[in-house]
Amino acid sequence: MSRTRRWLELRVGSPGASEPDPRLAEGLLALGGRAVEEREGAFLTHLPEPEELEDFLAGARRHLEAWVDGEPLSLDHRWQRHEDWATTWKRGLRTRRITPRLVVTPSWVPVEAGPREQVVVVDPGMAFGTAEHGTTRGALRLLDTAEPDGATVLDLGAGSGILSIAALLLGAVSATLVEGDELACEALRENLAANAVAERARVVEAWADATLLQQLGPHDLVLANVEWTKLRGLMEHLLGGVAPGGALVVSGLQHDDLASLGKVVAGRGFTEYARDIDEGWHSRLFRRPVDAGPGGPSAPPAPSGTSD
Repeated sequence: MSRTRRWLELRVGSPGASEPDPRLAEGLLALGGRAVEEREGAFLTHLPEPEELEDFLAGARRHLEAWVDGEPLSLDHRWQRHEDWATTWKRGLRTRRITPRLVVTPSWVPVEAGPREQVVVVDPGMAFGTAEHGTTRGALRLLDTAEPDGATVLDLGAGSGILSIAALLLGAVSATLVEGDELACEALRENLAANAVAERARVVEAWADATLLQQLGPHDLVLANVEWTKLRGLMEHLLGGVAPGGALVVSGLQHDDLASLGKVVAGRGFTEYARDIDEGWHSRLFRRPVDAGPGGPSAPPAPSGTSD
């Protein structure tokens, strides 16, 4: 397969508004954007080069207008060379201490770790997943809360590999990373090697579907930092992939997604164990009972925490 050598930079805004409608950010991710950045009153993302540009732009406009109930939009584009990305994605990245045990840093920023800290070194390249985004920070905090020591991990939409790397550094015995994007897989393999955890990781280069999730089987800890529009149809199969007594971390949620998520999770006997909100992005940690049958023992009680 040939590698894309340039990227379509798409910029969308809300004319006349002081800031763009936040629903547009989720719409860009659903369209296939790598990540979304707010810049100069608009949202910006990068997408693989489409075969027919004009048809794609027309479809993108219809798609995004549907996300904001038909409101008029400004939509601009330009091209960015793949080679230029090596400079672009470094902008603004820095070391972040996420929890008392987890520090995330790019490779060019040296970190002196404390005695209890694990340092996750991540260079995202064209993969989504840095500690600059609220969805990733929320997932990392809940992952730490889930106590992954000794667990088998399934990471759906692994992106840069940041979540699996953190879990492995915190003691997980193995991680299966599912990612369908060729360039993202290239980045996550490099990150696994840089953190010396590649031998305990398996990369599945495929887009997740029901069949694949069934084939992968149950895991002690399942991670899904995926927008709800893509995750909704997989939730039943994802829940089925959590081993009895295991945990599920779901991130990338908007407030309007929470009711739908809660309904499907409760229907399978899972209980909410912890929650996180960061810059408007919601994350949840659920536990599956050891025995979900009538009269069976339930999951550990949820700790008291801050409600959204």
